[in-house]
Amino acid sequence: MNRRNACTALIAVALMTPVATEAQVGRNTTGILDPNLATKEQLATLPGVDAALADAIVAGRPYADMLAVDRVLTARLNEEQRRAVYVKLFQPINLNAAAREEILLVPGAGPRMTREFLEYRPYDGLPRFRREIGKYVDAAEVARLEQYVFVPIDLNTASDADILSIPGLGQRMLREFKEYRPYPNIEKFRREIGKYVDRAEVARLERYVTIK
Repeated sequence: MNRRNACTALIAVALMTPVATEAQVGRNTTGILDPNLATKEQLATLPGVDAALADAIVAGRPYADMLAVDRVLTARLNEEQRRAVYVKLFQPINLNAAAREEILLVPGAGPRMTREFLEYRPYDGLPRFRREIGKYVDAAEVARLEQYVFVPIDLNTASDADILSIPGLGQRMLREFKEYRPYPNIEKFRREIGKYVDRAEVARLERYVTIK
């Protein structure tokens, strides 16, 4: 193999090899563990989570929402114990689509704040969430609540920072997301991103995106 062909092969391997980022080994950008990404070792550090429960959480993947996560933990932990876990382990909820029962799983949300979350739908982005919820709580509490929520980003217009806010997404996949713009429909996203990750991962990523 000549030097040029060797370089081409190395580049191809690099594109297909996952790049380990902090998020991809379990944490989202806020430092909270993601149920779909956390390692067994990370899960076992959570209050009330032993090796058997850590195995059960991993076995239940992929999770479509926090309600699915809650069902796994309900089999072993009471409500108080689960709430302690969710401070450190949480799959962000879609502000525009989450059911009331899922919003209530957000640590410290409660019935009153859940009503406020629902009242201001649809959210066109997190700035609106900050503005509207900031009418009821201070900036520190808004920032705390924001750790547990997301608004789907527009695949065709999202900034690099917006794309990188997706849990488990690093620089390599950022390039792939942008390479195939414009996306006329979600089917193109599934087809193109499916070249790099399996179906379960495409489905996980898809919940964080939209096409306007």
